[in-house]
Amino acid sequence: MHLTPAMQNFILHWGDMGQKWGTNRSVAQIHALLHISPDPLSADQICELLNLARSNVSNGLKELQSLGLVKSQRKLGDRRDHFTSIRDMFDLVNIVIESRREREYTPTLAALHEVRKEAQNDATPPAVQARINDTLNTMQMFDDWYADVSRLPRSVQLAVIKLGGRIARFLPKGKSRDDT
Repeated sequence: MHLTPAMQNFILHWGDMGQKWGTNRSVAQIHALLHISPDPLSADQICELLNLARSNVSNGLKELQSLGLVKSQRKLGDRRDHFTSIRDMFDLVNIVIESRREREYTPTLAALHEVRKEAQNDATPPAVQARINDTLNTMQMFDDWYADVSRLPRSVQLAVIKLGGRIARFLPKGKSRDDT
């Protein structure tokens, strides 16, 4: 496999974004390569294409497999594992969103529940307690919405996404938040 400049730029950008998403650059680059590769790749091929150490690739593949973003498969006549990214983009996005929710959002909700309890039992001023409650209630509302939507059939989720901002036509007209 030969990496064109566009492929290289995709991999480099994905690596930069990986750091912002909470993983290291090389893990994100491995995922990017597997994501755009038309065929499964062995760890040795990944090492060669990305110029990464074998140990770095092995650890990265283990991390990606534990996140459910990469799967391994065998080929007849080859004892090596070959790796591929999740091919279905809808599944891939859902895995990433759920992973981030579990890693970032859910612990914040749990912490806010504890902070609210603590604030009710100490000398936290009422205005601060109200702000904590507003923060928790708003975040919980979004999490509940996400949970409800994630249980819908894929076809319904896709229809809602495609509907996008046009849904506003079906909602009551009123003052926008900016008008207040």
